[in-house]
Amino acid sequence: MRRSDSAAQRGTSISRPTTPLPAGPPGPSRGLTTAPGSGGGRPPRGAGPRRRTAPGARPRKGRVVTAARLDLRLVGLLRDCGGDPRIANAVRVLGRTGEHGAVWIAAGAAGALGDSERRRAWVRATAVVAAAHVASMGIKRLVRRPRPRIPGAAPLVRTAGRHSFPSSHATSSAAAVVAFGALLPGAATVPVLAAAICVSRLVAGVHYPSDVACGALLGAAAARMGRAWTLGAGGPAGAGWHVLPGAGAAARFAVTGAGARSVAVVAAHVLPAAAAGGGSRG
Repeated sequence: MRRSDSAAQRGTSISRPTTPLPAGPPGPSRGLTTAPGSGGGRPPRGAGPRRRTAPGARPRKGRVVTAARLDLRLVGLLRDCGGDPRIANAVRVLGRTGEHGAVWIAAGAAGALGDSERRRAWVRATAVVAAAHVASMGIKRLVRRPRPRIPGAAPLVRTAGRHSFPSSHATSSAAAVVAFGALLPGAATVPVLAAAICVSRLVAGVHYPSDVACGALLGAAAARMGRAWTLGAGGPAGAGWHVLPGAGAAARFAVTGAGARSVAVVAAHVLPAAAAGGGSRG
């Protein structure tokens, strides 16, 4: 009897009905099975959907760090080329030639003096180059990116400021290519000299490749925006394409000669050619 009574008691305890939990207020957690003291039905931390990254994808921060390292590595490799005294001298000459856009301002002034038919167009093209250069200086003050520091290699040239982004040399050079190219279609001297100035800033170790690339984009875009304004002031493009034939000698001089006379040489070669061109048209 005692065994049967104990069995009956166990059966009674097993089959005892459970009291349902009171339903909570409707909300985002409705329909979830909750237990007392579980925090009102909130899902456990980390139980929500997770973002899946593509196979081989890296975090954005890692990409930025990798790009910065590549930028520094490239400028370091180019700076090593400056170990040759001839290259170092050419870099210094080109740096002084393109300082504050001096060579391009001189070329534009010479074109304005020699090409009387399109004098206003030359003045406007030169103003576009100067405006692009000023814009690059303003961006430098905003970005304030320090110049590269290459271990074991000092810069080959002195700089006017401490900030490197964007390269003002590249900005004014690219602006000159576009602005003067509208007046000198087919002339290869301006692009060649502009490219040499841009590369010289990398070999000098004072700019990152991204500084030069963005500066060139800025200058080209500024000159392209002012192209209609420039050409609207004078005759048809190409009417006086031979105004700057002597600039090729200036480019050769910039690579091999002394930088203090670079701008003077440009003017010395440009002005006689411009005068001859004006006389042939008159």
